[in-house]
Amino acid sequence: MKSNTILQGDVLDVIRGIPDSSIDCVVTSPPYWGLRDYGYGEQIGLEKTHQEFVDNLVKVFRDVRRVLKDDGTLWLNLGDTYASNGYTAHKTKLDTKKDAPSAWSSENRGFSVQKTVGGDIKAKDLVGIPWRVALALQADGWYLRQDIIWHKPNPMPESVKDRCTKSHEYIFLLTKSPKYYYDADAIREPVSEISLKRAQYGWDCDRPSTKNASMNGKGIHTKKMGTRFVNPKGRNKRSVWKITTKPFKKAHFATFPPELPEFCIKAGSRKDGIILDPFFGSGTTGLVAQKLGRKWIGIELNPEYIEIARERLSQLELFKP
Repeated sequence: MKSNTILQGDVLDVIRGIPDSSIDCVVTSPPYWGLRDYGYGEQIGLEKTHQEFVDNLVKVFRDVRRVLKDDGTLWLNLGDTYASNGYTAHKTKLDTKKDAPSAWSSENRGFSVQKTVGGDIKAKDLVGIPWRVALALQADGWYLRQDIIWHKPNPMPESVKDRCTKSHEYIFLLTKSPKYYYDADAIREPVSEISLKRAQYGWDCDRPSTKNASMNGKGIHTKKMGTRFVNPKGRNKRSVWKITTKPFKKAHFATFPPELPEFCIKAGSRKDGIILDPFFGSGTTGLVAQKLGRKWIGIELNPEYIEIARERLSQLELFKP
């Protein structure tokens, strides 16, 4: 299949044309449940219940697993939502100047929506969508390898008075197999000065588990403790990623901050690998992938967003229709 291309249509239909085991890495953020109506009939995100939403995503990512290589990775961003009474798709489109949110999420595209209440969900409940989806994918055969917290230093203000303002979302690392490609060196963090000094000078201790002949069996004391204790390339990346949100003027929905897919693509794929975003939106995944020397494929339902993505990519002379 041709790479560096955007495929228009419903993801469940379009993805069938992608060959088995042809994708190296998937980085995506599906529409969030019950938050926005994008103006398309049976679109994902407008299900009447959270369970229907979860079931639909399981179907999508079952086909994603099919097209993913055996050593491939899936990086899935999901935000949560609160339950409200009833289900109403308001038919007044958002004012793109006043109402455009600054948080990255695929839900911010069009009309505001309310969710239904039922089953184990009560009005005002936090639905727990991210973990419901993650556990459903795990039950469907995915390996759930990690939950990553995206910490937003500049979250959207909230007028609530009975809980904290939300300043985080989840990113789940899921894999097709227990062994998969992961480049820890590509996203290492700087080592603190304290750790560097400790590695340089060593320390004394008397724990039996740290016997060392040069210390007469009393503990570590070497001229340099070496990479067993401090990797000169940096420390292993932590699971809380502090990334500010970044608005995009061309769209009335929010977009990826580029640093987020950059970490995922660097760690989860080799050079010249193919990156898939089945909910392409404004195209940030493709933009970052090509900057990093990867190929990409995007799937997007809305033709307006495809035009926005193409314009962004063409401005950097990266996209050839």
